[in-house]
Amino acid sequence: MDERDERTTDEQRAGEPPPGGAADAATASFVAHRNLLFTVAYEMLGSAADAEDALQETWLRWSAVDLDTVRDHRAYLVRIATRQALMRLRTLGRRKETYVGPWLPEPLLTVPDVAEDVELADSVSMAMLLVLETLGPTERAVFVLREVFDVPYDEIAEAVDKTPAAVRQIAHRARAHVSARRPRGDVTAAETKDALEAFKQALETGDLQRFLDVLSPDVVLLSDGGGVVRALTEPIVGADRVAALLANRPDGEGPSGPLWPALVNGHPALVIHRDGEVDTVLALRIDNGLVTGLYVVRNPEKLSHMKQETALRR
Repeated sequence: MDERDERTTDEQRAGEPPPGGAADAATASFVAHRNLLFTVAYEMLGSAADAEDALQETWLRWSAVDLDTVRDHRAYLVRIATRQALMRLRTLGRRKETYVGPWLPEPLLTVPDVAEDVELADSVSMAMLLVLETLGPTERAVFVLREVFDVPYDEIAEAVDKTPAAVRQIAHRARAHVSARRPRGDVTAAETKDALEAFKQALETGDLQRFLDVLSPDVVLLSDGGGVVRALTEPIVGADRVAALLANRPDGEGPSGPLWPALVNGHPALVIHRDGEVDTVLALRIDNGLVTGLYVVRNPEKLSHMKQETALRR
C-alpha cells in the first residue's frame, strides 16, 4: 500500500471527509498525528474501539476549528483527544461495573517498531494497562500525558481543566501509585523469549511440572470472556492452582488449540485461531524470568484489532 492509500484508509477510519478545499489543511494535520492520538486515547481507555470513537469525535471538533488561531496543531489535537477520552473513560467505568467476569484491556496486534521503543511498549503492555486501571480518570490522563508523552504541565492543565500546580501534584501521586504496582524491574528480550517458550511448551504438553517451573508462586490468571464466551469469572491466584487448572483445563475454560506467537501490545504473546478467526489471546507478565501474570482474552468483541497490525506513536 502506498502513502496515498494509507492516508485514505486512515481518513476513512477516522470518519472525516476526503481532503479538499478548506478542509485540506485540517485533514493533513489530523492524519499526520492520527497514530499519536490513537495511542493517547488507547492508553487512557484500554479499549481500541472506544479509542477509535474518541478519535472520530476529535476529528469532528478539529474540523470546525479556525486553524489560523492554532499555534501548535499537535498540542491542540492532543488536548481535544484527551478530553474526548476522559468523557469516554467515565462511561466505560460504568460499563465495567456490570461486566461479566474480569475486565481486561483490548489486545492489539502491534507493528514491530512498537517493541523497539521500550518505553512505549512498556506503557501499552497488558500489565501496565491493568495498573493504569487502578487510577482515577484525571490521574490516568495526567500520568499518560506526562510520563509517556512528556507533555508540559501547562498543556496537560488545559486538557484536564486543572491548574498547572494541581497537575504537578496529581502527577506526583499518580507516579508513586503506578511505581508501587508496575512490573518489578526490567526484563530482557532473552528472558521474555525463554519464559514464553517454556510456557508454550507447558501448554502444549499439559505437563504440570513444566507449569510450576515457569510460573511465579504468586502468579495471577485473569480470563476475559465478557459473558459472551466461556471463561473463568474469577481470578486464579498461585502457581499450584494456575498450573493445575491449565494442565487439566475443562474444554472452553482455558486456552485450547494450536499456539501461534504474535506481538501483542508491543510484547511477545500467544494466539489461538479457530475456523480462521482469532479465538484467544494469551498475554504474559514476566518478572525475574517467571510468569507473574497471565491474561487470557476470549471476548470476541475485543479481538477485532488482532486482525491487522496497529501502529502506535509517541
